[in-house]
Amino acid sequence: MRCIVLASGSKGNCAVIEGSAGSILIDAGLSTKEMLRRMAATGVDPDTIDAVLVTHEHGDHVRGLDVTARKLDIPVYATEGTLRDFLEHRRTSQKPLRHHTCSYHEQFSVGNFLIKPFGTSHDAAEPCGFVISDGDTRIGYCTDTGIMTAPMLGLLRPCDGIVLESNHCPEMLANGPYPESLKRRIRSKRGHLSNQAAAECLRGFGKDVPRIILAHLSEVNNTPEKAWVSARDGLGLFFEEESVVVATQCGTCPERPQEFRL
Repeated sequence: MRCIVLASGSKGNCAVIEGSAGSILIDAGLSTKEMLRRMAATGVDPDTIDAVLVTHEHGDHVRGLDVTARKLDIPVYATEGTLRDFLEHRRTSQKPLRHHTCSYHEQFSVGNFLIKPFGTSHDAAEPCGFVISDGDTRIGYCTDTGIMTAPMLGLLRPCDGIVLESNHCPEMLANGPYPESLKRRIRSKRGHLSNQAAAECLRGFGKDVPRIILAHLSEVNNTPEKAWVSARDGLGLFFEEESVVVATQCGTCPERPQEFRL
């Protein structure tokens, strides 16, 4: 399996999980044109994509969802709350869109993939992360959550690779330009994980998760270097330089590849 982050951050989020007999898109927070351009740049064939999974309905995760799902003729999978909000309040087209409801901890299949959604803690209708398996290999995808619970950690620990939020440096957030109300939202239990919170997760995983992509970094309140150093410190003796990748908004920079292979 291959996990490729096409974009990650407040301006748009999108990733591809590529298997031996198909692929899955996670979120569609860029325009369709830009997503297709980035797929081409990273060697992803859009014709292999079987479905798009949606973590939640915020614009940076669904901006291109409607057009992309219809253009690629693929179904959308999301929780009931996410689908309801998207269909009733964020979708402008009346053209047919195939969509299916998924529920926390209820496994379903798409092509050769087995997918288990799990609840996250974010200020959205019914947000979720995903564990995706091809039968032999598991990838966990967990962004946009203010806390990590024991059940969430239990689902991610057996994964062979994870995409994990490392949104902000607390010091940069505290001293940065955001209004206090927004700072409180980001720091809250329904906000975003800090570098330190992500590092604590990695400390708990130890050597169990060999491949990690740090995702959803704030361009204002974080830097790739700070997130990487924090993850290194969290992993301690289990840190290996090639095992940690930092995803940014620009997902096609050849000097900073944003993927892992399993």
